[in-house]
Amino acid sequence: MVVIYHKNNLVVEVKNNQDSIAFKNVTITEALFTLAEKYPDELILWCELSLKDNLNYEALPVIFHHKKILASFNLISSNFLPDAIGYVEQSPYIKINKKVRYPTWIMSSKTGGVHASVLSALKNQITLDNDFDYFLCSMAKLGMDQGLLCYSEPLLIKDFLEKENKLKDNWDVLFKFVKQHYRTRWVFLLFLNLLVYERKTLFFPLLKSFVYRKRNLRSNSLENIKVESINKVVEKNTIDVIIPTIGRKKYLYDVLKDLSRQVHLPENVIIVEQNPDKNSVSELDYIKNENWPFKIKHIFTNQTGVCNARNTALSLIESEWVFLNDDDNRFDENLLKDVLANLKSYGIKSLSTSYLQPKEIKENKIISQAQIFGSGNSFIHASLLDTVKFDMRFEFGYGEDSDFGMQIRNSGVDVIYFPNLEILHLKAPIGGFRVKPILAWDNDEIQPKPSPTIMLNMQLHLSQQQIKCYKTILFFKFYKVQKIKNPIIYLKNFEKQWKQSIYWSDKLKLKKA
Repeated sequence: MVVIYHKNNLVVEVKNNQDSIAFKNVTITEALFTLAEKYPDELILWCELSLKDNLNYEALPVIFHHKKILASFNLISSNFLPDAIGYVEQSPYIKINKKVRYPTWIMSSKTGGVHASVLSALKNQITLDNDFDYFLCSMAKLGMDQGLLCYSEPLLIKDFLEKENKLKDNWDVLFKFVKQHYRTRWVFLLFLNLLVYERKTLFFPLLKSFVYRKRNLRSNSLENIKVESINKVVEKNTIDVIIPTIGRKKYLYDVLKDLSRQVHLPENVIIVEQNPDKNSVSELDYIKNENWPFKIKHIFTNQTGVCNARNTALSLIESEWVFLNDDDNRFDENLLKDVLANLKSYGIKSLSTSYLQPKEIKENKIISQAQIFGSGNSFIHASLLDTVKFDMRFEFGYGEDSDFGMQIRNSGVDVIYFPNLEILHLKAPIGGFRVKPILAWDNDEIQPKPSPTIMLNMQLHLSQQQIKCYKTILFFKFYKVQKIKNPIIYLKNFEKQWKQSIYWSDKLKLKKA
């Protein structure tokens, strides 16, 4: 372990265990790569000199439990980049929960660390910016796409107390960062959003940004770094499967057959069958008529709704792991075995697989942090069920998957995507006895736009700037498909629909989750 103590973007002291290493008049970024070359098997840490006594050495093995982790922590409430970065990114990485380990590429020079092997792999690919905060955010933003797992980690600091200290917004830096790490169109959208929502006319930062070129890393830059976590997350090797179903008898049968062929069999398969007809009975005769190599817990209910069905199934979990499955999935016999192997390797408690529909082409082929969460292709540790559940306020709407994933992240657990683990989503036709629910806003003269459940999800989990960015994008996308072509009339109508969505979202907030 090597620690760089710094002040004002310059190295003050470097220590390898208890030995001091001489560095004079060099930037922190230069020191990082020099030390990575000299100590290729070490964890390289940085720490602002004023926090020297607060660095939590005891927690380092827990934080950096494998080599592909970049973590830092910022004690103050504001970040290096202005909050306006939310005007260009809709991911869960912008609104950081500083109380837990939280996935984000927004790094801090206050304190942090990365393994030397990561720095060595990125050498000659990444610019050594003099501004250490800029360099860290850039490395994390680019590295995330190549499988670098990046976190805000409060365990780095002991005796932590968040400080209220609003940094002055540096618009030149923000526009530069957007130009170097996003498509060029986002620079213009950033300018537009700042003009519309904050009445800022930032022509000079916009123009200056075009001096800079987009940054990229070579594909698979980090593929040679082997991941072997010291975390012990798989002990019992047991898995329960939950499947909500409605009107898909044949498709569900195929799912059960795929499960029965698994090299590593599940312990329990929990099926929640729904049928709104009060006089109906189960159509799943094969549950009792055939022999299955696992226990099937079958619940039949007249109450429809996927949130209720999944929560009902989750309440019956007995195993160490939960497979959130769907009634129209297909997968090979090695799925559960391979999932457990990858969970062990990465030492994680939440995993999502590839989830393509027939004829879809896989684009992301790198194991990486997932921006989305799928409730039909994910595995979670059963301990998470003490803190997460499907929010009933999203029942019959949209956004329950995304909200569930955000609950997981806000509990301190990341969601990792594994493209090598594949589940085929057949997207089967809707079952014959499904009834379209009547929502509270269905008869409103002014229909809410977006759906109130989408608005609720944004209000719960996104920053204000991200919500406004969504509004701008929706404004332009919706204009193409709606009938009003007069832009002034369209704008007025759009504002009414947006306010109506907020109105119903606020109503939903008052309901029990």
